[in-house]
Amino acid sequence: MHIAEGYLPPLHAVAWTAVAAPFVVHGARAVVRQVREEPETRLLLGAAGAFTFVLSALKLPSVTGSSSHPTGTGLGAILFRPPVMALLGTIVLTFQALLLAHGGITTLGANAFSMAVVGPWVAYGVYALVRRLGGGLAVAVFLAAALADLSTYCTTAVQLALAHPDATSGVPGALAEFLAIFAVTQIPLAVSEGLLTVLVVRLLTRVSPAELARLGFRPARQEA
Repeated sequence: MHIAEGYLPPLHAVAWTAVAAPFVVHGARAVVRQVREEPETRLLLGAAGAFTFVLSALKLPSVTGSSSHPTGTGLGAILFRPPVMALLGTIVLTFQALLLAHGGITTLGANAFSMAVVGPWVAYGVYALVRRLGGGLAVAVFLAAALADLSTYCTTAVQLALAHPDATSGVPGALAEFLAIFAVTQIPLAVSEGLLTVLVVRLLTRVSPAELARLGFRPARQEA
């Protein structure tokens, strides 16, 4: 999903940075408020950021000028809400660009919008919808994490298609090509990320029940 340094035209890079910036600024305020009001959750907040960093650093090269890997943003989104992940995800992407040459600084805005904004909002929306409809915790977490992953890659496909339209079929043709490639490579990774996130949530409900309760997160054993 990380679009490589210099792969976007300058105008596109600036535009995506402008689109992502308000979400990141709002996320910074959300993180400050979270730490000030509930300092006991700082360790869990750090764990959510580390989870995102590790999973999204598992880079598999892609022929699209991007890369394939899990994103890890679904966990933090359902625990801390999407605004918090806008900042955490952008920090992760910045460190990966500077230290691992994974993504780039000129493409940071585009990468942040797809992974730190779209993915977390999809995760939180899916999680809330499934729970409201009476779905179990494991199902809600799995779908949230998996669809956050897939939605991130669909957004990246749109960004790449807009930047590099097909010579004959234009943006629609390029989008079809990018989506076809991501659909093949990403679906197994999304399913794997969903399953892994379910296991992590189950572990957290055992080791950090008090912190989860402060976040309003209701483990399955408290649903009866």
